Amino acid sequence: MTRGSLRIALVAAATAVSACAGSPDGVRGPNWLTAEQRRHLSALSPGQLPAPPADPTNRYSDDARAAALGKKFFFDTRFSGPLLDEANNGVSGTLGLQGETEKVACAGCHVPQSGFLDSRSPRRQISLGSSWTRRRAPSLLTVAQAQILNWDGRRDTAFSQPFTPIEDPLEFNSSRLFVAQQIARLYRDEYEAIFGQLPNLDAYGAVDPSQAGCDELPGDVPHGTCVKPGYDDDEVTRVVVNMGKAIQAYTRRIECGASRFDRWMGGDEHALTTEEQWGAVIFVGKGACDSCHAGPFLTDQKFHNVGLHPDFAFFIPVFDDPGASEGLAAMRADPLNSKGGFSDGYDGRQERYPITSAMLGAFRTPSLRCVSRRPSFMHTGQFRSLDDVVIFFNRGGDADGFLGVSENHPRGLTDEERAELVAFLRALDGDGPDPELVVPPELPPDPPQ
Repeated sequence: MTRGSLRIALVAAATAVSACAGSPDGVRGPNWLTAEQRRHLSALSPGQLPAPPADPTNRYSDDARAAALGKKFFFDTRFSGPLLDEANNGVSGTLGLQGETEKVACAGCHVPQSGFLDSRSPRRQISLGSSWTRRRAPSLLTVAQAQILNWDGRRDTAFSQPFTPIEDPLEFNSSRLFVAQQIARLYRDEYEAIFGQLPNLDAYGAVDPSQAGCDELPGDVPHGTCVKPGYDDDEVTRVVVNMGKAIQAYTRRIECGASRFDRWMGGDEHALTTEEQWGAVIFVGKGACDSCHAGPFLTDQKFHNVGLHPDFAFFIPVFDDPGASEGLAAMRADPLNSKGGFSDGYDGRQERYPITSAMLGAFRTPSLRCVSRRPSFMHTGQFRSLDDVVIFFNRGGDADGFLGVSENHPRGLTDEERAELVAFLRALDGDGPDPELVVPPELPPDPPQ
């Protein structure tokens, strides 16, 4: 029996969806696929990738001036407080020395030159900001396609997402009052040209960077915070909300771009190797990967429990992470959410994400576009290669050691099939964002004292 006919028999026995009409004996276009396979793969590659959808929560989301200002906010370290963890010892991979201030920026953990993910921190698994974060910093490529953000769904507005790192002592270790004062000090003219007059913040007194955030690290939680003056001041909050709206206007332009897989689906028969073509069939067939990694950006934008026993042993103790069960609940109670007074409109997004028992231990499905560029995988960052990820899903996840009930199941892939699936995943890389979005902007200097 030839390899092609043997493969046809094996795949057909595994699932009707992945039954092959023929074998890609060499470099060929997608015409050898069955109609069912072509239908599944066309859903992942529709011919032209959709543009970011309009976001009614942010009237400035497509404002070019806001995007230019948001880029400066994204790169500027002067919104952060003191580094708390002794792991900040000044060596390569850290942002400075313990106790130093104004060292953390969005770009420090979402490195633009590396696909807006963390390629900097030691071991490149979880991020070292003020301290070690508890979850891996995800890539921001194609982030504009998501309505619910963070691994656990804690935010349903992109403009509110910066509040998490700003106020978290593990990340910026800062506060909204300090950020608002820094915007008034460094960006007044640019801010007011877009958002209108800044409020008078003099009543609070100037916040020194050393007092911007917490004095000590929190307990073992995904995100900590400490209450600082101005926390409940709507005018202060509005300034930081507008900062978030500007940052969103910038990040929604960040794309992975079309891949070799898209070119192959478009008729370029030389775009994929034989191994990668087989991997595409396994992805939508025996691997059943597109049950969660669906649509043009290879994510259903939902939350799933995949039965992952977390392993953070190198940096911090393992802890039980409830995931979306707590994240979605906190989002719904947040005055910064899409139904709140800081939102510019509502589109029903919360109703698309009900809180059920299945949300315990569930985390958001990441996009697989440009996936091979990531230095680590899963919300824990504990897998260091795509091979490790495929092995994990092939065995159906872990037997225990996680909260909730796993949706995962064994796939029964052979070693050869696993290698073909990994080869296909590597073919999902695009050219990345416009280079102009990656180049650091010129930031305003500190005004004279």
